[in-house]
Amino acid sequence: MADSTIDRARALLAPPVRRASPWAALAAAGLAATAAMLMAGVMVLGPGVRFDEPAAAQPPFPDG
Repeated sequence: MADSTIDRARALLAPPVRRASPWAALAAAGLAATAAMLMAGVMVLGPGVRFDEPAAAQPPFPDG
């Protein structure tokens, strides 16, 4: 009786078997590609790029 209980306990304590998923690999590759594209865009634009507001958003009197 005690031996079967110990065997069942050992079976429950065994780590689960992980199967490789092609979808997880595809999602990781997509995330890496997206991050690479965003970082490339930051490098192309650089820190000195400034986007001016369109004329419709600017006040009619710039000095106040």
